[in-house]
Amino acid sequence: MTAIRFVAMPTTDAEYLWNGGRDAYDRLPETIVSDGPGHPCRHCLQNIDAGEELLVFAYRPFPELQPYAETGPVFLHKQACTRYAAEEIMPPVLTTSRDFIVRGYSENDRIVYGTGAVTEIADIPAYGEKLLARPDIAYVHVRSARNNCFQCRIDKVRAPALADTGALS
Repeated sequence: MTAIRFVAMPTTDAEYLWNGGRDAYDRLPETIVSDGPGHPCRHCLQNIDAGEELLVFAYRPFPELQPYAETGPVFLHKQACTRYAAEEIMPPVLTTSRDFIVRGYSENDRIVYGTGAVTEIADIPAYGEKLLARPDIAYVHVRSARNNCFQCRIDKVRAPALADTGALS
């Protein structure tokens, strides 16, 4: 069994955009007003409430350009929010649809073919664990099943390194 954690957009990415940074297409984010559910913030992993301003921008959750570096539209609260921290619990944004695409990626950020599956909400943690138990999968994306938009990442929980006590075994 592989322990997993749900990972939100890094705060450094969110701060960059909140401070006037440009998106993956070198454009300024658009500002719109939420009309209610359906605008999941990728930083706090909560839905953005009706009447709140939000940023819409192209996001590429990969370290560099390459053929598998999917880029797509995502949302972010316009005002700074706290990054999702309850990583062992499925985030609230993953309860707003009946299913999501769950897909594995290799250490070199390529899609691992055959792993992508439309997955019902209740099955996301188990499928994420199953994928991450494979040696060829470094991390998993959860994406919209309807639009393929990035929602969050699932990582393995790494065991803490054992401290060298200097004791002989």
